[in-house]
Amino acid sequence: MINQQNFKKINEEFSCENCGKKVPLSEKTCRNHCPYCLYSKHVDKLPGDRANPCRGLLKPIGYHFHSKKGLMIDFKCQRCGEKTRNIALLEDGIQGDDYDQILALTPRK
Repeated sequence: MINQQNFKKINEEFSCENCGKKVPLSEKTCRNHCPYCLYSKHVDKLPGDRANPCRGLLKPIGYHFHSKKGLMIDFKCQRCGEKTRNIALLEDGIQGDDYDQILALTPRK
């Protein structure tokens, strides 16, 4: 289990390396992935540390529901193959995730 004290909060705008759109700050939490195409970048070993040398694109491959965290998006790195997940950001006052894009993914059972 990851110690919450190791988390580094980095909430900054970025340009999506997959679709090219400008991704705004999140209203309440740190933005992990593009809200338009859902792609992310493999940059962290621990959330916010930017210590992962891979830097590959994380392709959204599915979704599932976590009993405590809610809707989660599953990713697979296109460079190293590692699988990861992140909370879907559906209710953000600035720009929430595209719910239709999430539902177009394969649900994990």
